[in-house]
Amino acid sequence: MRDKDLAAQQEARDSVEAAHSAFLLLSGFDQAKIDSICEAMANAALADSARLGQLAHEETGYGKPEDKREKNRFAAEDVWNHFRSMRTVGVVKENESIVEIASPRGVVAAIIPSTNPTSTAIFKVIISIKSRNAIVLSPHPSAAKCIAETTRIMRDAGIANGLPAEAIHCLQTSSIEGTETLMKHKKTAVILATGGIGLVRAAYSSGKPAFGVGPGNVPVYIESSADVQKAVADILTGTCFDNGTICASEQSVVVDSAVAAQVREQFRRQGGHFLNPKESELVGEILVTPQRTLNPAIVGRSAQHIASLAGVSVPDSTRCLLADCAGVGRDFPWSIEKLSPTLAFFVVDGVEQAAAKCDEILHFGGMGHTA
Repeated sequence: MRDKDLAAQQEARDSVEAAHSAFLLLSGFDQAKIDSICEAMANAALADSARLGQLAHEETGYGKPEDKREKNRFAAEDVWNHFRSMRTVGVVKENESIVEIASPRGVVAAIIPSTNPTSTAIFKVIISIKSRNAIVLSPHPSAAKCIAETTRIMRDAGIANGLPAEAIHCLQTSSIEGTETLMKHKKTAVILATGGIGLVRAAYSSGKPAFGVGPGNVPVYIESSADVQKAVADILTGTCFDNGTICASEQSVVVDSAVAAQVREQFRRQGGHFLNPKESELVGEILVTPQRTLNPAIVGRSAQHIASLAGVSVPDSTRCLLADCAGVGRDFPWSIEKLSPTLAFFVVDGVEQAAAKCDEILHFGGMGHTA
C-alpha cells in the first residue's frame, strides 16, 4: 500500500507539471481553435455516450445504463451547446467604463465521483479546455476504468484537432494521497471537487480556489394547492432516474396534511410502495452502516434489490420505496441522503411547518445544496 501511495503521489506531481507545460501552449490559442477542439471532444463523447454509460454501470453496479447514457448525452450535447458560443479568449465584454478580458488560470484538478463518473468527466473536460485551462482528473477508485476511457476518447479527439497531448490527463493510480498531492501542488490553479463531504472539505482547505459539490439530501414539499398527480409523477421521475444517484434527486417528501391521503394514493398508483413500520425498520437498518453513514451497498440500486437486502418482499412493479419518518437525524436512517429510489415521508400542517422541516432535513447532510 505504501508503494502504491508513493506511486500515486509521484504520478500526480508529474501530471500537473506536464499539464502546466501544455497549458502554456493552450493559453495562447485563439477562440476558433479552442472551439474546434471542444466541438470535436463533445462530439466524440456524444457518439460513445451509450457505451460509456454501460461501462459505468458495469464497473460500479450503480444506476441504469440507459439513464447514464442520457446523462452523458446531456453533458456532451446540452452543456456544450450552452457554452459553444461563449467567448473565452480576449475581450469578452465591454461597456463605457469596464473591459472584461478572459484569463485562463492554469491546471484544473478535477475530482470525479463514482455515482456520475463519465458524465462528470465529460462536463469538467469541456469547461476546462473551453476556458483554455489544462485538466488532471482524479477518478474514484471504483469507477477508474470508465473515467479513464472517457478521458481517452475526449483526449484523442482533442489531439486530432490540435490539443497539446498533456492538456488532459487521468490519474492511473487512484488513492487519497495522490488526490491530495494533486490538489495541493503549487501549479494546480483551481479545484473542481465532486464527491463526499470529506473530499469537498479537503478541497476547500487545500489553499486553492475550489468549487465543491457535496451531499444533497434534497427535500421536496407538496403544498395543498399542488396538482398532486403531476407532483408525484415528477418526484418519482427525479428520484428514480439512474436509481437516484444524482445528488439533486429527491430524498424526502414533505406533504401538507390536507392532501396527504391523495399523495399516498398517487404514489401507490405510480409505482411507489409504502412500507409498514416493521418493514421500514428493517430497510432502515441496511440504509446505513453501523457508524450511521450511508451504506454504499444500496447506492444506485433498484427498489426491489434494496428491499431484498433487508428481507422484505415488494411487488415487481415497485419503482420506489417510501416510509413514514418520525424525525430527522442520526436516529432516523430514512432522513439521510440515500442516493437510491427511497423516500422518507413527512406530513406537516401548512407552509411554516413545511419550511421548518425542509430546513431541518437540509441541515442534516445537505446544507447549501438543493431544495
